[in-house]
Amino acid sequence: MDNKDNYKFNEEIRDALWKNAERGQDIFGEIKFRKNNKRNYFKMFLKVILFMLIAALSGGITANYVISKDKLQENISGDLTQSKLEVNNKDIYSNSISEVTRKVSPTVVGIIVKTSGVEETPEVSGSGIIFKSEGFIITNYHVIENATEIEVKLSNYKVLKAKVIGTDAISDLAVIKIEASNLPVAKLGDSSKVNVGDLAIAIGNPLGEQFSGVVTAGIISALDRKVNIVDKKTGEQTIYKVIQTDATINEGNSGGALCNINGEVIGINSLKIGSASETSGMGFAINTNVAKEIISDLMTYGKVIRPAIGIYGVAAISVGNNGIEGVYVQEVVSGSGAYKAGIMPTDIITQIGGVAVKNMEELSNILDKYKVAKSVNCKVQRNGKYKDISIILSELKATN
Repeated sequence: MDNKDNYKFNEEIRDALWKNAERGQDIFGEIKFRKNNKRNYFKMFLKVILFMLIAALSGGITANYVISKDKLQENISGDLTQSKLEVNNKDIYSNSISEVTRKVSPTVVGIIVKTSGVEETPEVSGSGIIFKSEGFIITNYHVIENATEIEVKLSNYKVLKAKVIGTDAISDLAVIKIEASNLPVAKLGDSSKVNVGDLAIAIGNPLGEQFSGVVTAGIISALDRKVNIVDKKTGEQTIYKVIQTDATINEGNSGGALCNINGEVIGINSLKIGSASETSGMGFAINTNVAKEIISDLMTYGKVIRPAIGIYGVAAISVGNNGIEGVYVQEVVSGSGAYKAGIMPTDIITQIGGVAVKNMEELSNILDKYKVAKSVNCKVQRNGKYKDISIILSELKATN
């Protein structure tokens, strides 16, 4: 029986009850389902149906409660897991910085210098890194520039006199030495393995005292960052390729170590290069792979020997130069290889060593593969004609 029939059937019953109530008659005896045996069956049937409905409803509520409870527990468990991960990551980050600082700090020293000119100047402080246990220390050139006296303060508070082994104004690096032995040594890592986003920890110790160093942390923001430094005396531009980090490089940790998460030195901090950059809020460091080569020359020759052809130039743009690209010669250094070979201002160098060049950076990168006193062939455009000119490489002079 469908819902419509049920509704009609129920209406007929109500109508019968009302009519017979007026007549004073009881007609329920004539309705079959009111007989006791049938009514009992019906009540039993209703009870079964009601029980089934209650059971189904209860089961649904119970199942929903269990599922909801499981989901709630799962969500709570997930939230707790995520929270634990975040806390663990913070702990790992914090512990890494602390561990690296503890490991590297004994190898970072304080450098105190006195300079003299017309008048005696106040003491200047900076940092340095012990890279040989016999007392060899790498620092910034600007830290010891024009120094009349240099003192090094170790992490054990011992103060020793230092002498200059070699300097290089172009890279802002210098090697000094103290008379000591069995000193803790920093590990110079492989900076070619550094990636953008890696943890960077800058450590300095201008006071030379244990646990009083300057430590800042951040990430590696860029590799081989190009920074142009203009020599105020000559106007010559030097292109630095350095590590850029958002870890603060200041007077306290300039000359100190830029470290990775393993406590390896990946760069030598340089405030001078940072101040010459137009990028605010960023620190810079000479990467260790470059520093190792410079240190080797400073230890051997007391200076860095770099090949040069002896010109000042800029990039020649194709527009206005008949489609020619290369290095436009502004000035030729007197007595240089280029001067002796007949290179002239307004010449455009289009190739060097058989490789096309478009600017001074590319020219310098090629020259780095050659040694001083070796010859290199250049293709030069002059007055619309090309010439091949052989140049004997001379030494690039650093202006201190």
